[in-house]
Amino acid sequence: MSTPVVDPSAVPSDSAEKPEDRLVRAKDASRSIAQLTSSGRTGALQAIATAIDANVERIVAANVLDIERGRESGIGDALIDRLRLDDVRVASLASAVRDVALLPDPIGQVLGGHRMPNGVTLEKVRVPFGVVGAIYEARPNVTVDIAALALRSGNAVVLRGGSAARSSNTVLVEIMRSALESVGIDREAIQTVDDFGRDGARALMHGRGLVDVLVPRGSASLIETVVTESTVPVIETGAGVVHIVLDESAPVDWARDIVVNAKIQRPSVCNAVETVLVLRQAAPLLVPIVASALQSEGVAIHGDDMVAGLVSNVIPATEEDWSTEYLSLDISMKVVDTLDDALAHIRRYSTGHTESIITTDSRNAERFLAEVDSAVVMANASTRFTDGGEFGFGAEVGISTQKLHARGPMGVSELTSTKWLARGSGQTRG
Repeated sequence: MSTPVVDPSAVPSDSAEKPEDRLVRAKDASRSIAQLTSSGRTGALQAIATAIDANVERIVAANVLDIERGRESGIGDALIDRLRLDDVRVASLASAVRDVALLPDPIGQVLGGHRMPNGVTLEKVRVPFGVVGAIYEARPNVTVDIAALALRSGNAVVLRGGSAARSSNTVLVEIMRSALESVGIDREAIQTVDDFGRDGARALMHGRGLVDVLVPRGSASLIETVVTESTVPVIETGAGVVHIVLDESAPVDWARDIVVNAKIQRPSVCNAVETVLVLRQAAPLLVPIVASALQSEGVAIHGDDMVAGLVSNVIPATEEDWSTEYLSLDISMKVVDTLDDALAHIRRYSTGHTESIITTDSRNAERFLAEVDSAVVMANASTRFTDGGEFGFGAEVGISTQKLHARGPMGVSELTSTKWLARGSGQTRG
């Protein structure tokens, strides 16, 4: 008879403990993490990767409980896909941690400096933020990614991963904390406030003086809540209403293959394409070919009147479709007269995440790259490449769609601040 799986998140926390207590412990631990050598931080991450590899069965078993609860509550296929951890995905988590461990250490990097006329020397150097907070939904991989990036950049981390992934996150956090302890590093550098529910999230958002920066990842409503309610600095990651433009010079195979890849390779993520804009002169050739390729992969097309006239089984597009992040096997398609019209459509409906143009016209490509105001702008490439791992960051904290501090995929450098070091020899100001 098999042993029943016990839900690890069902273990009650200390009833006298408050979420603020964990923020305080994270703040205390951040000082020792900041003082670790580069090799010390590397060793911590290697220990975490090894521990994840050694606990695959335990992690997957906890994740099964989350999947079962998710299906019972009807959270939808897109979130189920983000939630799922199997043996392959757990192995990729460990691999991502090892990749982060190999990244150049940003701490102490000299960004600039000079000698003042009075002889005082100045250096601008990278330093850790201190405590990085993260609020996210149904993404247990984020638990590991953010913890790894925070530690590599000399920070402590406080995580709020949401109820959908609470069993997976409970196990992952405990594994990582134990791994730190095994190499003599303060386990309090990794904290979770999941077991406090919404009180934990509120503590993070109002932890001014304890939390140095907060990163939300998830639905537009979650991000909006964190941005509007937080009293701590927030780096805003945005929803992905992502566009691909096909112009008259777009090679048929490029247009077909890139759009299909950008939609179906993993439709539940923020860099999946949601809207395809086709210039009118290209529409009679490209729309039927691209639409047929999408439909053969099970994609439902929400199209305007011209698309519907060129393709069968098209759902009439509504105004809402142009601003929808489907995160599913749905896509909107529209025929526009000119590149000017495509750019105007993107300005109106884009969330500033990623846009791409498929073209062999270098003038169109360079104009698109110059005029589109999104975090990542591409020519002749799939939008699925907007990813910290693909960009060589090992993993990512999120994809920032704001313009202050960080923009685009955020790696270790984006989890640092700067300070000035001044070295004198008795100078005073007259």
